[in-house]
Amino acid sequence: MLLTVGAAVIALDVLTKCLVVANIEPGNPVHVIGDLVTLKLVRNPGAAFSMATGMTWLLTIIAVAVVIGVIRMARRLRSPWWALGLGLVLGGAIGNLIDRFFRSPGPLRGHVVDFVSVGWWPVFNVADSAVVCGAILMIALTLFGYEPDGSRRPAA
Repeated sequence: MLLTVGAAVIALDVLTKCLVVANIEPGNPVHVIGDLVTLKLVRNPGAAFSMATGMTWLLTIIAVAVVIGVIRMARRLRSPWWALGLGLVLGGAIGNLIDRFFRSPGPLRGHVVDFVSVGWWPVFNVADSAVVCGAILMIALTLFGYEPDGSRRPAA
């Protein structure tokens, strides 16, 4: 399940980014729901919310470490909910890593394509959404005592 979810996120992320790059001009947003929801092409050299824009190489290394960590954890995974959460994080991390490796200005420094703008929220993409949703799910599972191995901690 983890690999299926991860692969689906990667495919959707790459497809949507390719469509946006091919069809939306920078500075010319497409209004989906008035000014509330727009699609606009933004090339982000930094992390979430365009933080750490001069540290693209470090962000790439961190994302690679996350991917390795998820793959290592997958061996002892028995919970479908944890598989879903980790699959979302894995797919999102790899989706943005693809940009870091293959988009300009070059390997390990590539800018991530962001394109969804909702209200005042910073512009994001499918990979970003997957990472956030996966992280929220894993935090909730941890708070409610569900372990990755399928067991449940007794309530304190």
